[in-house]
Amino acid sequence: MSARDIIIRPIDSKSSRRIVQRHHYSGKSTQNSQIHLGVFYKDKLEGALQFGPSIDKRRMAKNLNVGFNEVIELNRMALSDACPKNSESRSLGVSLRLIKKKYPHIKIVVSFADACQCGDGTIYKASGFKLHSFKKNTSLLIGPSGDIVAKKSLDDKIDGKTGKYLSSIYIKEKGYKPLIGFQMKYLYFLDKKIEKNYKFIPFTEIPNNVKMYKGIKREEHENNAL
Repeated sequence: MSARDIIIRPIDSKSSRRIVQRHHYSGKSTQNSQIHLGVFYKDKLEGALQFGPSIDKRRMAKNLNVGFNEVIELNRMALSDACPKNSESRSLGVSLRLIKKKYPHIKIVVSFADACQCGDGTIYKASGFKLHSFKKNTSLLIGPSGDIVAKKSLDDKIDGKTGKYLSSIYIKEKGYKPLIGFQMKYLYFLDKKIEKNYKFIPFTEIPNNVKMYKGIKREEHENNAL
């Protein structure tokens, strides 16, 4: 059996969230996802892809110079270990073709690779995405005990006892620090005609210190494997 035996078809949101929570490294699904595609292998649901609007979809659309309903984000992709080799790229490729066919108004699919907790986007490179930008992580915080929290979820919350923002308490008093690593932003153009209007970072020009897997430089991974 090979990745070509993978079948992609729409599933309900409940099934999608359940399997993403089970197999995604974060253990979390995205609540605002609108498109849920199941990954079936040997007639069993072994994964899911969730697509939906970005947190600030109007800002995202403005930055990419498209209408706010013309861009969608790959919120989550999670497959079980039962899937054969290359199942991720196969699932992503088929899903992109399905979206292009069913939602012709969507021009761009955006996705973020989290090199702090996962990888720097090898799967996107293999699937025809372009690297738009990257930045040092400031949005994910790790505590002294190893728990991880999104800074954005704390920025607007105030502690009832002190009146301070939770983000300030977590960073200054509880010892939370940004996870080591980078956030990579990738774009896939369903509308190939507009691709020429954008600038990208060639994969060959990604600095070595940015190439990471789970917050560790890839060259260190390679050296440890020797």
